[in-house]
Amino acid sequence: MDTIFAQATAQGRAGVCVIRISGPQAFFIAETIAQPLPAPRVAAVRAISDADGQVIDRALVLTFEGPNSFTGEDTVELHLHGSIAVVRAVLALLSGFDGTRLAEPGEFTRRAMENGKLDLTQVEGLGDLIEAETEAQRKQALRVLSGHLGQKVDIWREKLIRAAALLEVTIDFADEDVPVDVSPEVTELLNAVNADILAEIAGTHTAERIRTGFEVAIIGRPNAGKSTLLNALAGRDAAITSAVAGTTRDVIEVRMDLGGLPVTLLDTAGLREGADEVEAIGIDRAKTRGEQADLRVFLVEEGEELPVAAVADDIVLRPKADLRDSADKAISGVTGQGVPQLIERIQTILGARSLNAGLATHERHRVALQKSAEGLAAAMLVLDHGPDQYDIASEELRHSIRALEALVGRIDVENLLDVIFSSFCLGK
Repeated sequence: MDTIFAQATAQGRAGVCVIRISGPQAFFIAETIAQPLPAPRVAAVRAISDADGQVIDRALVLTFEGPNSFTGEDTVELHLHGSIAVVRAVLALLSGFDGTRLAEPGEFTRRAMENGKLDLTQVEGLGDLIEAETEAQRKQALRVLSGHLGQKVDIWREKLIRAAALLEVTIDFADEDVPVDVSPEVTELLNAVNADILAEIAGTHTAERIRTGFEVAIIGRPNAGKSTLLNALAGRDAAITSAVAGTTRDVIEVRMDLGGLPVTLLDTAGLREGADEVEAIGIDRAKTRGEQADLRVFLVEEGEELPVAAVADDIVLRPKADLRDSADKAISGVTGQGVPQLIERIQTILGARSLNAGLATHERHRVALQKSAEGLAAAMLVLDHGPDQYDIASEELRHSIRALEALVGRIDVENLLDVIFSSFCLGK
């Protein structure tokens, strides 16, 4: 296997730059350019010299002996001064060694997975942690990176293997008297795993929303103050405001951090009849996005019919509180009246939903769990028909187990790996 290297910190001038080296020749290379090599996990300052003995820089050198490293291989980190010239010179120096090459995006993490340091869900959790922008995203990604989902899958898998083994014993001794009826234990195992998987599936939507962002749509008729309210919530002029009806003709999105939760506010086109062709397209988009949003804020008059069907937790307010005699249940983006209360209410609603988030944070996770649940359901259905159908039940259990193994990357995921790791930066 090649020894790989890459800059692990961001490109460009910086105070410090870290270059990571991993593979069978990592220690030899480091010893050659930064002798004497410090003991594993002991940081030491060394002069980094080229083939002619000329000093390129003085760096902090750290060594990690495999398998006790991130990749599971011998690994060296060079903490250099973040000069573009220094980094370029060191990378050129490393490329001159036989059997070494620049790492591909995500290759360090891929080697960590291949060497059993991470499962595939942890890899995805690491990617999410790197991309995290809010506190909720950070916490969720860290839970996945810590291996909690993989640990759950291992427990479910062990129970299903136990259940399948019990059925196989019954099948193998079908012509003999089996002293124990295995169906009660098998049923108990399957019911327990099925309940856990269904609960995890139920939490996937919220978990994915924490990762990608909740959508909150502001909906109402033209000139209801939707764009003004969006600007007030965003704290900037994100949308054009005008007294002319139909100014907003497309969905305007503003990304925000509300109480640590990622939220995308949607300013939609005013919903009305008799619009021109372009505005009608915007209205259709507004209805679609409004229906798909996680939460809707309606700006409507008292007794006015809602333009889109409301569901639980949706917020209904009267617009333009600054022009009313009574500000009860009203809000104004012009004066800010009611805006803090609206923000607090949105945070409370979405915060309560986030408590039900599961560990499965990607669509791929949900699909794998769904396949496993379908296999379990089929096995339990067949199991009710008695021992004559145990061979079919056992096969359905194997389908369920394979879906869980695919979830953590043990089987049938080779076609996914290039896509997943290509999203990582060099040096990770």
